[in-house]
Amino acid sequence: MKVIYNDGHQAECPQDEELHIIRHTAAHILAQAVKHLYPDAHFAYGPATEKGFHYDIDLGDVKISEEDLPAIEKEMAAIVKANLPIRPFTLDRQEAIAQMEAAGEIYKVEHIGDLPEDAVLTFFKQGDYTDMCVGPHLCYTKALKAFKLTTVSGAYWKNDKNNKMLTRIGGIAFRDKDELEAYLKLLEEAEKRDHRRIGKEMGLFMLCEEGPGFPFFLPKGMQLKNALVDYWRDIHYAADYVEVSTPMMMNRHLWETSGHWDHYKDNMYATKIDDEDFCIKPMNCPGGVMVYRSQPHSYRDLPLRCGELGLVHRHELKGALHGLFRVRCFTQDDAHIFMTREQIPEEIAGVVSLINQVYSKFGFEYFVELSTRPEDSMGSDEDWEDATNGLKTALEKLGMPYILNEGDGAFYGPKIDFHLRDCLGRTWQCGTIQLDFQMPINFGLEYVAEDGTKKRPIMIHRVCYGSIERFIGILTEHFAGKYPTWLAPVQVKVLPVSDKSMDYAKEVYQALKDAKIRVELDDRNEKIGYKIRSARQVDRVPYMLILGEKEVNEGTVSVRDRATDQTITCTLAEFQEKLAQEIKDRVNN
Repeated sequence: MKVIYNDGHQAECPQDEELHIIRHTAAHILAQAVKHLYPDAHFAYGPATEKGFHYDIDLGDVKISEEDLPAIEKEMAAIVKANLPIRPFTLDRQEAIAQMEAAGEIYKVEHIGDLPEDAVLTFFKQGDYTDMCVGPHLCYTKALKAFKLTTVSGAYWKNDKNNKMLTRIGGIAFRDKDELEAYLKLLEEAEKRDHRRIGKEMGLFMLCEEGPGFPFFLPKGMQLKNALVDYWRDIHYAADYVEVSTPMMMNRHLWETSGHWDHYKDNMYATKIDDEDFCIKPMNCPGGVMVYRSQPHSYRDLPLRCGELGLVHRHELKGALHGLFRVRCFTQDDAHIFMTREQIPEEIAGVVSLINQVYSKFGFEYFVELSTRPEDSMGSDEDWEDATNGLKTALEKLGMPYILNEGDGAFYGPKIDFHLRDCLGRTWQCGTIQLDFQMPINFGLEYVAEDGTKKRPIMIHRVCYGSIERFIGILTEHFAGKYPTWLAPVQVKVLPVSDKSMDYAKEVYQALKDAKIRVELDDRNEKIGYKIRSARQVDRVPYMLILGEKEVNEGTVSVRDRATDQTITCTLAEFQEKLAQEIKDRVNN
């Protein structure tokens, strides 16, 4: 695929850059189409993204919705058909500002002001539309073969809530129509699996205007959440973790000492108690540090692995909230490991093994990413180099390939992020391992070494699920609500065919309930076909017990298995034994 660069030369682009350039060009064609339809529009940023492209636009008092997207798409198609050449040119700073001011592009003028004085200002022109951009782009508009607009949302200028709210129009673009069609089918399947819809149908959780970003878990949702928590506790107990609980609110001094106040205060909720500033915790680590500092330690105590299921709160912009994927409060399955320098490789290997165990349980594949020192970091160059090399060495010893993500570490240390891949091929960043030399220094943590001297421990921050709420959202879409039996909110649905089998159905229900099986009895006055469809399609239960006169007379149960959609007849004791083993083994069926 031939593209044009900002110096005017044309060349074949590397295959791994094709989609980015296609989507970047689509953003410019989108902007040109919007300008044709809304002449008073002013443009902010229009980047290509991992999943498509978008443009943030100031439409003044005009409000648009997804109903307006077909008209914009039609205008984009006309621009594509016109086969306009896309050509770059360069302006000096004053010329660039003058041209943008003349065009009324106030956001471009402000953007120029943010650039270094010696920055080269390049523009790309296609027909009657000019945009400031570094490129590269397709050479002609007709080279954009397949695109579709998908969303309209709001976005603050520069992502700052103190700035004006702009209109963000988003879309997707691909190399050809076959790729686009395949992606649209993927979107259709993702829509069917939307955890917000399934969560409502199954009665798992709810979201309401009285608490935006603060999810309510309903009884069935708590069954699911507790099953995940029980699994978390079992594997951590086996891996020699201890569990702690730290306060949800602590004073500002703690957060200043940890460094979070300087680096994270805009995302923290604060209040005053007895004229002193307190903060609701956005993460658990300072509390974990306080647990360690509460008593003396020797090298014999290390490594000390402290797990915590801590409820944390973070201030997210309302426009960014999305079901359970982006919320303002969530449960982090945290752990903080305190260790010697010599124990770093072994402890990281142990955490990797634990995270692998968790993801394998749910059938997830994953890849890892190593993120290095960010610009707003704290600590010495030497500590950062040691920490980063420690993570690299551990990954290399484990034989794990990784992607290097420069500058995206935590402010206190580098990290390894685990990106799991669901059944639709989508990736989600969940698990993380962060190596921290700084917080033990800030809080003066110590241990007595074998030679009697006092030394500083090293700290690992790590999560497996990440956020339990978000992980539930991921699992819901991955399984389309058809959770494995051990995880399912309702494991068995007892379905009497008629009133004649109702008494027997109640006996079966009670026996399963006494055996700690999550069971429901459908005693509605409905036909059995309706009950079966409801259990299978709405409640998505793993097993249905269909009980009619035959089962009553023979003292058996007819078991409909969701996985096979086959029905077998057996005694209740046989079914109960099989089910109990399946739940105990946490079979991923």
